[in-house]
Amino acid sequence: MGGARTVPGARQEDSDAPGAVSLGDSWENDDGAGRRPEDEGGKGVVMAFGQTMKTLRLRAGLEREEFGRRIGYSASTVASFEQGRRIPSPRTIERADEVLAAGGLLCLWKEQVERAQYPVFFQGMAALEKEAIELLSYDTLVVKGLLQTEEYMRALLGMRRPPLDQDIVEQRVAARLARQEIFDRKPAPLLSFVMDEAVLRRRYGGRMVLRGQLEQLLLIGQKPSVEIQVMPLHSEESAGVDGPFTVVTQKGGKRFVYTEVQGTSALQTDPDQASMTAARYGIIRSQALSPRESLEFVEGLLGEL
Repeated sequence: MGGARTVPGARQEDSDAPGAVSLGDSWENDDGAGRRPEDEGGKGVVMAFGQTMKTLRLRAGLEREEFGRRIGYSASTVASFEQGRRIPSPRTIERADEVLAAGGLLCLWKEQVERAQYPVFFQGMAALEKEAIELLSYDTLVVKGLLQTEEYMRALLGMRRPPLDQDIVEQRVAARLARQEIFDRKPAPLLSFVMDEAVLRRRYGGRMVLRGQLEQLLLIGQKPSVEIQVMPLHSEESAGVDGPFTVVTQKGGKRFVYTEVQGTSALQTDPDQASMTAARYGIIRSQALSPRESLEFVEGLLGEL
């Protein structure tokens, strides 16, 4: 794919690098998108969906408490859905459609509602991740969002300065957890993660939070489609000195590179740059511990806690 990909809400950077698209605020480390509409268009979609669901609920003669019980939520959460203050997951929409005998009417909203949980500048990247057949990630500061436990997420979000409102924290945790459905996708995409040893030693949230995070890495690392590798501190060479990045590959072999730093992010769409970054990732992998050695290393870190 030549040139820059059009990403809603993105702006072309004043850069000599072709295909560099600014995506605005970062989303991966500790400022992930929340499960509430982040722009006016998104708010309109979510409110319209909520009104539709409420109309169908009333037509079915169900009170919020009863409807919530059937779909697995409290009455207050149902009210948040109906008022457009919270965004239901695709599975929740499917369950609501079934309970209300909507005949697929609510399911027609799934794609639009799911997209509305992200800011305009991230919707392009979210779509890439959702459809990826391969994802390569190198991280130097925190565990990748796709690998994070809920407790680890909350610890990172709690470190934001200025502090985030609690409802925003809840929304962003829900959004990040929803992204982890990538591990259960059929057919499974190939997922490779390399992270610096320092990432695994930082006790964000405390000892027990780190323990839970390391245990999660061991579990995910055993999945056939996932490889987790550690770049040891004693390594004298690393092709990743320029910092963290993610390479996403779509069907057909098109590649995109996502990077972020200090609250800003960019999606590189130039095919030559994407290929070069993927090649660099290959070098990083060769310099890191093998997947088996890495999982043994994580087990060793657990034993030290």
